[in-house]
Amino acid sequence: MSNYQPTSPYYGTPMLSGNIMDVANFKPIPKNLTDTVYTIGTVYNLRPDLLAADLYGDSALWWVFAMRNPNVLKDPLFDFKLGNTIYLPNKDALKERLGL
Repeated sequence: MSNYQPTSPYYGTPMLSGNIMDVANFKPIPKNLTDTVYTIGTVYNLRPDLLAADLYGDSALWWVFAMRNPNVLKDPLFDFKLGNTIYLPNKDALKERLGL
């Protein structure tokens, strides 16, 4: 059973004895027709947490961008830079996918 919240990228990862995490089991964020194309601007340069807070009301969902855009955001922080174009999952579709 996971010790993490549904908003965590580690939510589906089982725990072994004590506080030892098993192999990470990340929940994929697949393409959706409701996704929005977005070019990262100055305000969100290197700040996926701020964009997640503004879009979804929860900065803990920063990891969603990396899971949805693995070819662009190989490093979820340092590739989240000015000028990169990514897909933003729709808030309602994302909540349904994550079971929130």
